[in-house]
Amino acid sequence: MTRDPRATTGRPAYGGPVPGDRRESKGRKLGRPVKVAVLCSHRAPGLVQLLNRDPHRGADYEVVCCVTSSDTFAEEVRVERRGVPCLPHSIRRYSLSRGTAVSDLEARPDYDRITLELLKPFNPDVILLDDYLLVLTAPILDAFDGRVLNIHHADLTVRDGDGAPKYVGLSAVRDALLAGECETRATTHMVTEQVDNGPVMLRSWPFPVPPVAEWARDRNAGDVLRAAAWAQREWMLREAWGPMLTRTVELVSRAIEDPKRPLNISTLGRWTLEPDGTLTPDEPLVGV
Repeated sequence: MTRDPRATTGRPAYGGPVPGDRRESKGRKLGRPVKVAVLCSHRAPGLVQLLNRDPHRGADYEVVCCVTSSDTFAEEVRVERRGVPCLPHSIRRYSLSRGTAVSDLEARPDYDRITLELLKPFNPDVILLDDYLLVLTAPILDAFDGRVLNIHHADLTVRDGDGAPKYVGLSAVRDALLAGECETRATTHMVTEQVDNGPVMLRSWPFPVPPVAEWARDRNAGDVLRAAAWAQREWMLREAWGPMLTRTVELVSRAIEDPKRPLNISTLGRWTLEPDGTLTPDEPLVGV
């Protein structure tokens, strides 16, 4: 039986103990706070909540900068007021200056190399993608091999007949509703060359799909289905992203041993985040 987050009171807890970790903050493996750089696009959902509420910030980890692929992002002023430098690297301005399309992946490695230059002064250990809408390419993936994490707005443990994640990309929520899924989840995973197909680290609690989605499917009402998918995604972004960011960086800060080596997914473990903020061990993937 799934738990309905609407039945809980208040917001999920932040900054609680991580299961299996008996060490205090000073006993972290790296010997210093892990440096986290955030990449976002038009918005950075949950980032302000992370900066406001997590007592481990500054002890286990520090958010050293936030780079946006837009000219600005919705939470920029609030993020900067909390001591995090924000740097614009507009993909539209970049593409316009070089006469390329925003969607041109052949031009993306050069764009990513500029992103790396922006990150260098902050010397981050880990990159966290927070509603970052661009596909990363080799310059960043090679420089941060096994140390780039993304929060995706679908359950990446749901697999198709070939064993690949069923709901990937920007239309994942709509695709899940169109397929008749009764719930959606957010997933933290390691970023690889295959979009939304890296090892899974953390899943959110389930968000039930409203009956209007079935109504829209039965009547082929695409406009209503799109509206339902937008609302479902916004629900997850506004309710789960803060707790997901918090637990993701806490787990990473306790597991990372060498800032130049890939994270060990077996050390991180795989967890489900409950509505009250606690973590429970996740079930293994079937057939994987």
